[in-house]
Amino acid sequence: MTEQANEQRFESFKEFYPFYLQEHANKVCRRLHVVGSTLVLVVLFAAVLSSQFIWLWALPVIGYGFAWVGHFFFEKNKPATFKYPLYSLLGDWVMYKDVLTGKIPW
Repeated sequence: MTEQANEQRFESFKEFYPFYLQEHANKVCRRLHVVGSTLVLVVLFAAVLSSQFIWLWALPVIGYGFAWVGHFFFEKNKPATFKYPLYSLLGDWVMYKDVLTGKIPW
């Protein structure tokens, strides 16, 4: 996380999202987020369809695992999740949609 972000407070998700995108400037980091989010959806649907709800415990491990590898090894910053957990979770899914729709480069 940048020094500026440590001092900044966001009053809305609309204010937060540009910061979130700045923290995901590295293409590999964004790709790891997309892979993790896709796997979360696959495991979620598989668990529900098969009634194997035990697999739901893996969702945060999968989602955060891929994202945090992207941040620590490629983006070289701390995930915004540590300071803005709800906005970050929402940001991940909005960024996912933006990547899938071509608004943000893959």
